[in-house]
Amino acid sequence: MTEIKGREIKPLEESISRIGELSEKAPELVGVPTGVEGLDELFFVVEWAKRGKPKKKPLGGIPLRSVINITGVADTGKTLMAEQFAVKQASLGYPVIYVTVESPGPFVASSLKYRAKAMGVDESKVDENVVIIDAASHSVLRDDLPTLFATLAHAIKTFKTKSVVVDSVTGLYEAKEMLARSVVRSIFNFLKKWYQTGLLISQKRSGHEELSAEAAGGYAVAHIVDGTIVVSKELITTQRQANLYGKPIGELVRLFRIDGCRLCGHDTKLRFLEITEEGLVKIGPPVGQK
Repeated sequence: MTEIKGREIKPLEESISRIGELSEKAPELVGVPTGVEGLDELFFVVEWAKRGKPKKKPLGGIPLRSVINITGVADTGKTLMAEQFAVKQASLGYPVIYVTVESPGPFVASSLKYRAKAMGVDESKVDENVVIIDAASHSVLRDDLPTLFATLAHAIKTFKTKSVVVDSVTGLYEAKEMLARSVVRSIFNFLKKWYQTGLLISQKRSGHEELSAEAAGGYAVAHIVDGTIVVSKELITTQRQANLYGKPIGELVRLFRIDGCRLCGHDTKLRFLEITEEGLVKIGPPVGQK
């Protein structure tokens, strides 16, 4: 017992561990493919040879069991990236949960099937391995986290899923942004407890700095999750912008940046993002690269 301000407080001994004990429980640092062309090689680890220089080794995806936030304003490819991730995991035979908070389940199912065709993935793989939780049509899932978590836990156990997508996490705390940090931390801890790789989509207000991680509750998201990807769009209206992006005045450019990842190394360059005619996101070269 320890006395603090006149109170006898018992230490929480189960919260204390040696690093060696915790290391045994940590997941192996391997990549989880995203299905987004040009993205997976932007995460890496550094390896040291016995007598050589350190070398970067591409991870081949986002870190296993990480929780990654994708944030940006509307029409920047966030949901497309989430759908491509779900389809890619399904194509590899890994069940994935897609929590839809914005669009009703049938519409998301139709969009995922379209994304599968564009990616050349057998539609039956999506039918078999993608599980949709429709929080858009059932308000209790949006308004009551315990009910959402009970539903998620049931789906994880039933379908033995490896990954969870939430599109969008912002919809779980809209109109109550003061609770954003609490909501995001609860989701983060839940996904860690259930050993899931998580992809959270968050919506940014157009008034926020577009290439920062700030959003409606954005700081709450970025400070809790394992990593953040920021996407934005910019209409070229000046010659300075035209020179910077190498595009003519009047053209719209979309941009991509990994804002941070605490689990592994990552590319820090500002890059072009393209949405193809087939409706797929591709990560392009760094801005300013000749």
